[in-house]
Amino acid sequence: MRISYLGPAGTYSEIAALTYATRDDTFVPHATFPAAVRAVEQGDADVAMLPIENVLEGSVTTTLDLLVHDTQLMIAAELVIPINHQLLGKPGTDLAQVEILYGHPQSLGQCRHYIDTHLPHVTTIASLSNSAAPAEALASARVAVAIGTTRAAELTGAVILVPDIQDRASNVTRFVVLAASDHAPTGDDKTSLCFGFDREDRSGQIVKPLQILADAGINITKFESRPSKAVLGEYVFFVDLNGHRLDPHIAVTLDQMRAQTGFLKIFGSYPRWHKG
Repeated sequence: MRISYLGPAGTYSEIAALTYATRDDTFVPHATFPAAVRAVEQGDADVAMLPIENVLEGSVTTTLDLLVHDTQLMIAAELVIPINHQLLGKPGTDLAQVEILYGHPQSLGQCRHYIDTHLPHVTTIASLSNSAAPAEALASARVAVAIGTTRAAELTGAVILVPDIQDRASNVTRFVVLAASDHAPTGDDKTSLCFGFDREDRSGQIVKPLQILADAGINITKFESRPSKAVLGEYVFFVDLNGHRLDPHIAVTLDQMRAQTGFLKIFGSYPRWHKG
């Protein structure tokens, strides 16, 4: 199996891909999430590994927007990995002299307390990935550091100046595996979907599809909204629920929800991740 992911090597996406992979799998790094998705659509990879939710920063909006607007690939699996951010730089770097901090926007957000406390006057620059950041810091003519992974340090020659600078020790990110089809029922599954409305707002409009789930005894594990990108004030609603879309009672319930919404898109059904 060929796994595409946000590269280059040393990103958390690569760590997730390595965690998911079997011995004979190969890896296809890409510069952006959309490029990783296109690789699967064009037959250059079999699955794409994308982050979708972080415990500190919430949903990864780029991934949500891809699922809604830009791909028909489906979620076939999920996994959760710990996120341990390291402050990386050249050997002997004096933190008091640092002028620039490179980091992926998600990583900068997840280390906000450390940055505000220890590097309050440093200029932060967004990087494309957690492996690009240390490479940029090492190449900088000014005194620079970066947020990155231990693997990125090993690959780039950077050293760990300060370990584990994330705001919470419990920092984890949920990743999803996108493929041409989702997973067959296992008896312990999750379904992800979105829905929205194509008519004028009405009182109680959002309640009806949620009430259908409640009446069916289906547990919602996630509910949030994102702008539709079509009209200001128009939103798409995201739901994760327990059960597989092919389970008879789930299938009936989704049909009932579809009748109460302007559109409903199922992202896929897949085995629920369990810690350990």
